[in-house]
Amino acid sequence: MKKILLTASECVPFIKTGGLADVIGSLPEYFDREKFDVRVVIPKYLCIPEEYRSKMEYITHFYTYFNGRNRYVGIMKLVRNNITYYFIDNEEYFSGPTPYTDQLYDLEKFAFFAKAVLSILPSINFQPDIIHCNDWHTGLIPVYLRTEFAADLFYAPIKTIMTIHNLRFQGVWGIPDVERITGLPHYLFTPDKLESYKDANFLKGGIVYADAVTTVSETYKEEVKSPFYGEQMHSLLWARSNCFYGILNGIDYKEYDPATDKLIDQNFDAENFRREKKKNKAILQKETGLTEDPNIMMIGIVSRMTDQKGFDLIQRVFEELLEDDVQFMVLGTGEWNYEEMFKYFAGKYPQKLSANIFYSNKLSHRIYASCDAFLMPSLFEPCGLSQLMAMRYGTLPVVRETGGLKDTVEPYNEYINTGTGFTFRDYNAHEMMDTIRRAENLFYNNKRRWNQMVERAMKKDFSWDVSARKYEELYEDLTRTVAPEEPAKAPAEEPAAQAADTQDTAAPEQNTES
Repeated sequence: MKKILLTASECVPFIKTGGLADVIGSLPEYFDREKFDVRVVIPKYLCIPEEYRSKMEYITHFYTYFNGRNRYVGIMKLVRNNITYYFIDNEEYFSGPTPYTDQLYDLEKFAFFAKAVLSILPSINFQPDIIHCNDWHTGLIPVYLRTEFAADLFYAPIKTIMTIHNLRFQGVWGIPDVERITGLPHYLFTPDKLESYKDANFLKGGIVYADAVTTVSETYKEEVKSPFYGEQMHSLLWARSNCFYGILNGIDYKEYDPATDKLIDQNFDAENFRREKKKNKAILQKETGLTEDPNIMMIGIVSRMTDQKGFDLIQRVFEELLEDDVQFMVLGTGEWNYEEMFKYFAGKYPQKLSANIFYSNKLSHRIYASCDAFLMPSLFEPCGLSQLMAMRYGTLPVVRETGGLKDTVEPYNEYINTGTGFTFRDYNAHEMMDTIRRAENLFYNNKRRWNQMVERAMKKDFSWDVSARKYEELYEDLTRTVAPEEPAKAPAEEPAAQAADTQDTAAPEQNTES
C-alpha cells in the first residue's frame, strides 16, 4: 500500500479562505483505500471551529530548533470520514484570528510548518512514500527534505510532489531574513535554487527540489511556460517539463448535487430540470426584488471581484448588457471599484440586478441552481471551480478560453449542436459581450437546443473520481523511479534577467484559489 501525506495551509471543513481548502478537503476521500493510505497535515489554527478542535486527540509533543531557539511542536490527530488528519500545534505561530496575517510573519510560520511536517513523521510512525505539497506555504518541505533531513535514512526514500494552484502567489522576501528564519545554508540562495531577482522564493524552492511538479489543468500547465502567464517562472517550468503535469481539480459531487442539495429551494436533476429548475429562479427573483418572470434569462456571477477574474471587462460593457432582456445575480467581494459599480447599477436597475456584496455559501448554491448562464471571463484561471459547479446545476458557463476554463467548457457549435457552454478567446470586453448575446439568442430563440446543452453539461463528470485516478497514476509512476541525488537545476542567469525568474516583489500575497 502506498502511503501519501497531503500537506497544505488549509483544508475543509477545518479552515478555509479559498479553493485550496476545498481541494485538500475533498481529494483524499476519492482514492482507492485498498491501494493508498492518504493522510493530511495542516496547522492547528486557533481559528479552527471548536467543534473540531474539541475532537482532536493529543499524540505527543517535542521541541525543534528553529529561528534561533527551540520551538514547541505539538501533534494532534482527528479521524473524519475514515481519513486521518494531523494538526501541528504551536500557539506562537497559529493562534491568530485568521490563517494569514503579517506578510513576513506568514513566511516564518510556514517555514516552521514545513520543518515541523518532516519532524513529526517518526513520532506518528508514518513514513510516506510521497509528501504531496500544495502552494508556496509548503514549498520548503522538499528543500528541507533534501538538505537538513537528507542524512537521516528514515527520510531518504520519501519523494515529493509540488502542486501549483496559482502561480501568482509565490512566497517572496529578502534573502537575509529568509536565511536567518529558516536556518537554511547560504549556498541554497543562488539562481539555480531558491534565489530570484535578489530575493528568496519559497515556491521556487519547492519546484526545484520536488521530484515532480503539477498544476491544476493541462492548459494552465502549458500557459505558465510562457512569459505572459509564467509570473517570471516560465523558464524554470520549461526546465522541469519532463516531470511537470496538469491534473484538473474536481468538485465534490455529494455536496454539489442539485437532486439532493438542501441549500436550494427546489431539487432537480438532468431528467426533470426543464420543469423544476426555474422554480428556484422564481423564488430568488421574489426575494431579491427582481422582476418576477421565470422565463427571463438570468446570468449569475459568484467570484472575487478582481482584474484576474475579468471584472474590468464586465465594467466596460455592463450598462449595455443591462439594457438587454436579462437579469444579473451577483455575489462576492473584492476591489472597491467593482463593488461600487455593482451597488450603483443595482440602484439604477433594481429589477434587473441583485448585487450581494458579501459571501454566502447558501446563496452561492441558490445562484447556481437558479440562473440560466454563469459569467466567468477570467484573464487567467489555473483551474476554476465555479464553472464546474454551474454545469453541475445546469447553468451554462460563459467563459474566456484560458486555463481550466478552456479544458472544462466545450464551446457551443451551432452547426452540429454540441457543447456545454459559450467561450471567447481574446481578452476583450466586446468579444465577451458578443458571446453573452449569442447565449441570449439561443436561450430565447431555440429553447430546445438550449435544454439539450443543459442536459449535456449536467451529465459531464467533473467529480474527484476522475482526478484522483490521475493522481494515483502519478503516485505509482513516481514511486517506481529512483530519486535523483541532486535537485533539478533552474536555468542559469541570463544577461538581462534570471531565466528561473520569479515574482519581482518584496513580499508575498496570500491567496489559495484554484
